[in-house]
Amino acid sequence: EEIRQIAREFSINERLEAEMLSPTPAPLAAGDEQMALVVLHFPAHERDGEGAKSQEIDFVVGSHFIVTVRYEVIVPLHHLEKMLEVQKLVGEQEALTTDILLEILFSHLYTAVRNHTDHSAENLVRVERDMFDGHERRTVREISSVNREFLHLEMALANQEESLEYFLKALAERNFFGPSFSGRSARILAERMQVGRLIQTHRAIATELRETNLALLEARQNQIMKMLAVLTVIAELLIVTFSALLVF
Repeated sequence: EEIRQIAREFSINERLEAEMLSPTPAPLAAGDEQMALVVLHFPAHERDGEGAKSQEIDFVVGSHFIVTVRYEVIVPLHHLEKMLEVQKLVGEQEALTTDILLEILFSHLYTAVRNHTDHSAENLVRVERDMFDGHERRTVREISSVNREFLHLEMALANQEESLEYFLKALAERNFFGPSFSGRSARILAERMQVGRLIQTHRAIATELRETNLALLEARQNQIMKMLAVLTVIAELLIVTFSALLVF
């Protein structure tokens, strides 16, 4: 009911309203002459702090408003809301135009993805240390887990590309915000790309560590097999010697 009320307040058409009423499984961009909508999915930590999940955010943007629809708490947006509330209370907040606020929203969201990536990279450093400390059997699974998390992050950002570009292009074509919006649009796209490249770099490192881990594990297994072979030879010699003593 709240979404329907907002749709009436901002004259959001039925098609866009329908997209806002329920979760959308894939990224989507749409609009009319008065506004544009984009549905994006951002990676986030699971409740236990490990692993990743996707959280949907719907943006509906017109020349003088931004509506965001969320189906659960989106931590970076929650923090941004609190920050803006505090700035307003202490009188430090400058007037924010719609296009400035839109750039700030995306900046906070991509900063959160960057922080998520950094957290996973820190886990990878710990796993690398454990691997070279002789725990390569245990770290096989841990490296695989971190690598899956990087893959989830990478796919989430890659899936945004087409819809986000269409959405920003639609806003520019409608000339809601004037010529300065082209710079804001470019910065939003560049930030997504930079975080995507960071994820790719760490995922490549995780892949290298997995190969190194397997090589160390294989070397350890070969060493164990050699030791077992030596022990077998020694045991056979002892048996022969003992048999000879009995014959004597």
